[in-house]
Amino acid sequence: MLSEIYSDKRFLLASKSPRRQELLKGLGIDFEIVSIEADESYPTHLVREKITEFISKSKSNAFRQLDTDEILITADTLVWLNNKILGKPKTYQEAFEMLTQLSDSTHEVFTSVTVKSIRNQMTFSDSTKVSFSPISEDEIHFYIENFQPFDKAGAYGIQEWIGFAKILSIQGCYYNVMGLPLQKLYSTLESNEF
Repeated sequence: MLSEIYSDKRFLLASKSPRRQELLKGLGIDFEIVSIEADESYPTHLVREKITEFISKSKSNAFRQLDTDEILITADTLVWLNNKILGKPKTYQEAFEMLTQLSDSTHEVFTSVTVKSIRNQMTFSDSTKVSFSPISEDEIHFYIENFQPFDKAGAYGIQEWIGFAKILSIQGCYYNVMGLPLQKLYSTLESNEF
């Protein structure tokens, strides 16, 4: 168990996402939430998981010097459709347009995670294919008005109504779509020394 391997360590999660916080708790890891102000821009030639890897590392590198007993976890998630990013919508209209594009199509969700201590730093990524059935305009309005998905990449949460009612299938890790590929994180922590 990780709690035994890392009994003398303190985990720091640099994420405001309540979903990431909930998922990390599910692994049985005690952690503190920390804030990082990092530039999330990236070189324009990067695509897919290369973008999330770059941003996850940037967040990690923007944090203060770690103490010997600290392990920092940073992450970044994006939705990739038709060779472009669907990020977090800034407006109702943006959310509506994103969900219209996702309707009756398949997209990929990429999450990259960086785990860092004073002795080691590793970044890994995971991808999941998500297929939506058709979503009507009325359903899109209902979802946005009731669930306010403005803090979510692609303007949706798989664990909410739209996921229950409209996702046909997923290929890959469900938790990756929520923002933290748990099995990969667990095995990385289990098999590497931080």
